[in-house]
Amino acid sequence: MVRLGRFVRFSINPFLDEDGPGCNSYASKPAGEGLAVYLELAAELVGPVQADTGLVVNVSDIDRVVRRFAVPVVAERIREHLRRGEHIPLGTVSQILWSAYERLADEFDAVRVDRLTLKLNPFRKLAMDTQDPDTMYFSEKFEFAATHKLWNDAFSDEQNFEVFGKCANAAGHGHNYIVEVTVATPAGGPALKIGRFEQIVDSRLMQLVDHKNLNLDVPDFQNRIATVENLAIFAWERLSGRFDPGRLHAVTVWESDRTYCSYYGPSEPNHG
Repeated sequence: MVRLGRFVRFSINPFLDEDGPGCNSYASKPAGEGLAVYLELAAELVGPVQADTGLVVNVSDIDRVVRRFAVPVVAERIREHLRRGEHIPLGTVSQILWSAYERLADEFDAVRVDRLTLKLNPFRKLAMDTQDPDTMYFSEKFEFAATHKLWNDAFSDEQNFEVFGKCANAAGHGHNYIVEVTVATPAGGPALKIGRFEQIVDSRLMQLVDHKNLNLDVPDFQNRIATVENLAIFAWERLSGRFDPGRLHAVTVWESDRTYCSYYGPSEPNHG
């Protein structure tokens, strides 16, 4: 089985009766007019690769089906709430995603819609697994700058440079790291407070590593090598058990746009 994902971009004008269709799906379709609500809805489908086409589903068909069946559901529900002057908490967003899934569920034949993700802004998203509708997954990205050196005192100098290459430079080097923290919470339970979530990540993690020399300023890395893998594990250790009634689901650390590591906790070494 293969997991295929596609982002569909669209805009909503809450106070217009309908949204202009638009012709540029790369930017947004419906296009939106003036200052509109811009969103991205990702559909992930699981199924076999067809021998005759090499496809699970043609992505043009995903675009067409999502825009025909799911986008109108999301747009109408958001329009209804905003026209009544109502706040839309994350639990309600999860319900909207489930309503969208119900419209999509039977539209792809033998291929299963496995996950829907609504990108709320470029750094924040909410996801639901269709096999577990009672749980929602909230993710947000954070940035910090830090220096480190990859070095094992038990190795010879020659071994260190052989294993770590230029990352073993004695003066160290720096990265603008990105950390994405994902918390699983009950879809129908107490609403996750984003401000509180951010305070926890900031106080428990970001203040320890931002603008720091990881090898010298962070005690945990005096006895462990400050690789991106160990950073992901360290972030998990700092944040696990702090998001009641939710639970930490995953931490992903990027040290560049090409290198990242995700960690799902010690009891889940592998995750799809």
